[in-house]
Amino acid sequence: MAESDLSRLHGVLEELAPQGRSALLPALHAAQGIYGHIPEPVAAEIGRILQVPLAELYGVIDFYALFLREPAGQTIIHVCNDPVCAMAGSETFLKTLRRQQDATGITVHWAPCLGLCEHAPAIIVKETQRGRVDPGYEGIVTEAIGESPRSLLGGDLSLLTKNCGKGRATTLKEYEEAGGYQALKLALGAAPGLVIAAIKAAGLVGRGGAAFPTALKWEAAAQASGEPKYVVCNGDEAEPGTFKDRVLLEEDPHAVLEGLLLAGYAIGAHKGYLFIRGEYTQGLRAMTAAVAEARAAGYLGTDLLGFAFEVELRRGAGAYVCGEETALFEAIEGKRGFPRVKPPFPTTHGLFGQPTVINNVETLCNVPLILTLGAAEYRQLGTEKSSGPKLFCVSGDVVRPGLYEVPFGVTIRHLLEDLAGGVRLGRKLQAILFGGAAGAFATEKDLDVRLSFEDLRQAGLPLGSGVVMVFDESRDLRDVLLRLGRFFAYESCGKCYPCQLGAQRQYEILQRVAEGRALAGDRERLADVGWTMTDASLCGLGQTAASAVLSALKIWPDLF
Repeated sequence: MAESDLSRLHGVLEELAPQGRSALLPALHAAQGIYGHIPEPVAAEIGRILQVPLAELYGVIDFYALFLREPAGQTIIHVCNDPVCAMAGSETFLKTLRRQQDATGITVHWAPCLGLCEHAPAIIVKETQRGRVDPGYEGIVTEAIGESPRSLLGGDLSLLTKNCGKGRATTLKEYEEAGGYQALKLALGAAPGLVIAAIKAAGLVGRGGAAFPTALKWEAAAQASGEPKYVVCNGDEAEPGTFKDRVLLEEDPHAVLEGLLLAGYAIGAHKGYLFIRGEYTQGLRAMTAAVAEARAAGYLGTDLLGFAFEVELRRGAGAYVCGEETALFEAIEGKRGFPRVKPPFPTTHGLFGQPTVINNVETLCNVPLILTLGAAEYRQLGTEKSSGPKLFCVSGDVVRPGLYEVPFGVTIRHLLEDLAGGVRLGRKLQAILFGGAAGAFATEKDLDVRLSFEDLRQAGLPLGSGVVMVFDESRDLRDVLLRLGRFFAYESCGKCYPCQLGAQRQYEILQRVAEGRALAGDRERLADVGWTMTDASLCGLGQTAASAVLSALKIWPDLF
């Protein structure tokens, strides 16, 4: 190891050392930025300084897909090969690159969804400029990465996305000129309980998929005993078909930050964490710059109208399961992202064992909107049981894929035909996957179902995080299901057997089906494995890993 590299690493580790084990992910990212991978002597030095046993440290390195123990090429290309990108030709591109990688010195990886579904096919090209320190990461070394393409926006509303569409992050000055941080100033002039009351009156529920009432979560954490309390932004969006949080992180970072500040004030927390998916490098850069701007302006770090709050950024390292709230806590604490057994729940025993509120990006961006519009006006948007605006990620075989903001209650037909332009090339609709990889299929008979929690539930469809993946009549749904099955088999963390073994068996059966080698009884095996995972898995990953397959079994039994 070069002495200059070791000196640079020690400089980063000295800055991180006071945090102990919770600084493990930043330290590993730093080491990989310096050396291009994490050599054994470097891992040992990190473990010594952060006081992490070497066996546990390697458990963390091997758990996360983005950490490398062996050298890779200076150029690393991640090719998305999940359903939408595969339909756009990524399979051919991936095979071509792999044939060329030995001659060109590049390293090619198959990647789970990269969150660029509206621009399919998607790749990420990383130049591992070893030894490069990026000041935008507050001293943490990272690799260089290309820019994300300009977001594709549409819809009937422009509330959550009003600052998006510029192809860059909204600055603090622009955000303030558009009314930004007014909600925070209003809240700081009132009691924290009134903020929670406003969120409750507005009927806000989580936008990450579980749809849990936000105010109930905040109320429970506010009333919980134990200090300090924490608020966490879940920016680990990684499900195939989902890209709404990426757009908000990259283009309206101050809205995310203001929502996190308001959550902190409401529950009595003075520290927040922003956990951002490892592949969302541009979103991390935007949030880092926004935090610096907010700190310089006095919104962070100082006593603002009697309230002091600080934010720390955490970059993930490639693990879909960290989108589960307790797995995300484990990652922040410097551990493998294994979900915890519940109860106890995060509102009493969350991050570092303390009362914690965790919300996803879109949910937090709704909070300033509620306080500035007022709960009554906010409830005028949507339906009685599904209030406010909603972001839908439309991808696949439509004329205009993109991120669409609509009020709850419009129909699927309006979203797909009026806004997204209908099915491409004049073809007929075959299926719509709602809710992402963990979702369920809709067909033409469902086009007039309203997009609300209650209407979709009645139709047997999950709203999920707002994924709307469209397949025309030419698509082989066996191949789509195979890619979804591979995703869950790859992403299962292995903590519980129903998911670990079930996801692998599901993938193997789907592989036989897709290749025309189905065995007698495979249909029944899929159903058996699927319901076992649903009923017996520890967390939401395993509990929903068979949702799309079970839906397809019901609608198209002849597929199998």
